[in-house]
Amino acid sequence: MNKKKLLLHCCCAPCATSVIERLLNENEFDITLYFANSNILPQSEYTKRLEELKKLAKIHNLPLVEDCYNPQEFFDCIKGLESLGEGSKRCDNCIYFRLEKTAKFAKTNGYDCFCTTLTVSPHKNAEHINNSGKELSNILNIEFLERDFKKRDGFKRSIELCKIYNIYRQTYCGCGLV
Repeated sequence: MNKKKLLLHCCCAPCATSVIERLLNENEFDITLYFANSNILPQSEYTKRLEELKKLAKIHNLPLVEDCYNPQEFFDCIKGLESLGEGSKRCDNCIYFRLEKTAKFAKTNGYDCFCTTLTVSPHKNAEHINNSGKELSNILNIEFLERDFKKRDGFKRSIELCKIYNIYRQTYCGCGLV
């Protein structure tokens, strides 16, 4: 069976745990992890989350690509929305920004499709995330793997796997702006 080359945007190792497990169990994809998260502040937190994802990539023997860390790009994409809270238009812009980076990298580097771990979080709107992915899919002509990974206890499983793998679970999404 020919597996599709999937570029999986990973917001963090905790969210990636159960998503990777589920996708590997489907046995349909050759998965590459993609860390494109210039929204994570401060840089020390970014580095900590990246190291945890590297640990998870090693556990599953999966390749990991790190995008360039450039917080100014994040600040540019949320300009004027800084005071809005989680789940607002600020988050919508941030999610679209990271999915666009993922889709462009996937398209440029010969992947068949792209996806994100963001939908595993109970704090994120899977419908909005999937709509953004589908929009980018249409614009860039690359398949988006539409999923709501929080279904079938995806978030609960991520907590269990973090304990098994001894993975750091952060206390905020990324930007820390409130």
